[in-house]
Amino acid sequence: MSNNKYKILVIEDEANIRNFMETVLESNNYQMICAGSCAMGKTMFLSHTPDLVILDLGLPDEDGLVFLEFVRRDSPVPVIVLSARTDEQDKVTALDMGANDYITKPFGTAELLARVRAALRNCRLSTQTDTLGHLFTLIWQSITISVVSPCPAKTSA
Repeated sequence: MSNNKYKILVIEDEANIRNFMETVLESNNYQMICAGSCAMGKTMFLSHTPDLVILDLGLPDEDGLVFLEFVRRDSPVPVIVLSARTDEQDKVTALDMGANDYITKPFGTAELLARVRAALRNCRLSTQTDTLGHLFTLIWQSITISVVSPCPAKTSA
């Protein structure tokens, strides 16, 4: 795998949807990691540090919102919810809990790819850095603190 590919974690329990997304995203030069449950998603998230997560809410072991809450404790990685839940309150809850976007099933390939590009672009643009990759450096007396970009600085060529 090329190191310049964005790494996307797809957490989806329906194998046909997971396989479809894997085919579409890999054919568009993204590196895929897949999980079929919330527990496996947490393991894959911690071990593979993805650049983006696509998250189903209706998982067999726990609600996808549990995963979203887990991610948002420590990570700014973009999360796109992909769910059959179409109720406005479900969308509002997910977005208020930290999801970057919400797509309802069924979905089109072009829409999925556009939202993936937008999430990765918005993450990249929201973190302007200096030449060393620092968002900012705070110097106080003899203490220097440099904050680095939490978003990936890659190109999907």
